[in-house]
Parts: sequence; structure tokens; C-alpha cells
Amino acid sequence: MGKDNIDRSIRKPHVRKGDTVQVVAGKDVGKRGKVLDVFPDRGRVTVEGVARTKRHMRRTGRTLQAGLVERENPIHLSNVMPVCPACGKPTRVGRQEGPDGGRVRVCKNCGEAIDRG
Repeated sequence: MGKDNIDRSIRKPHVRKGDTVQVVAGKDVGKRGKVLDVFPDRGRVTVEGVARTKRHMRRTGRTLQAGLVERENPIHLSNVMPVCPACGKPTRVGRQEGPDGGRVRVCKNCGEAIDRG
């Protein structure tokens, strides 16, 4: 597939940057954290405090700290569930038409909107 072509098989992620999610599979199961980055083309998400690894880093122009640095690695989208701000439970996401005519993510447990703002 060429650079300019869009891969139509990529689904829209059910989480967004800034969402609070709970890990439902893997070594960090049960942990909650904030989404730092979403990679829809790779189907992965980086969550604060989850899948941390230590790396030996050399001091460069960009990174001023050298030595052992802990950082979060991306995990698969299927291993996280967004936490509903209204009911506080991890939930599946539905989509409904919002008050302004746009699409809004909705909690499947309580029916409240998940989107912030």
C-alpha cells in the first residue's frame, strides 16, 4: 500500500488521549492510568504507569538525563477499557448522536457520555 493511501481496515480506537483506562489483560491487569498516546495505525496505546521498562540511555541533545530511565511501553488497545467518569467502572463504548449533532462516546453500563468537556 502506498504512502498516500489510507488503510481502511484500521478501526477508530475506543480510547483517546487523556482518558482514564483500566488494564484488563497482561501483567499489569487491574491497574488504572491516564492515556498518554494512542497509535491507531499500530493498534496500541501508552498508559501512564503501565508496562514500564528500564532502558539504558545515553545523554544526547534531546535527553539530558543519562543512565537508567524508566518509561512506559505501548500495549494493545484490546487490553484496556475506558473507565466511565459517572459510574467509575470499566466499560465498553457505544456511540450516539450528541446534542450538537456530532458523535459522542457513551458508557454501555450507565448510558452517560464518556467524552470530556
